[in-house]
Amino acid sequence: QVQLVESGGGLVQPGGSLRLSCTASGNIFRIVAMGWYRQAPGTQREWVANIGGRSDYADSVEGRFTISRDSAKKTVYLQMNSLKPEDTAAYYCYVDAEIRYWGQGTQVTVSS
Repeated sequence: QVQLVESGGGLVQPGGSLRLSCTASGNIFRIVAMGWYRQAPGTQREWVANIGGRSDYADSVEGRFTISRDSAKKTVYLQMNSLKPEDTAAYYCYVDAEIRYWGQGTQVTVSS
């Protein structure tokens, strides 16, 4: 069985930073890409960032968020700086391998 375990969410003030992590375990034979989505209450899930051969970002986070990965550890990170209240959401990681696998989500709340 494949599992994606996320960590690093929490409550932070506007302008602050958080770093999310997501580690995959189980029988994943070839990871093509890893990334993050987010979903705020009452909204559709929004793609945030992806890392494969290159890194790509949604316009809403470009210049503030940085995605990285440690392939040996099957881990993807999302460094989030200059956080805004509109970044508040549940953040879900994914891994693209034989199929797309999803994490369970971690809550990020940006509030004073």
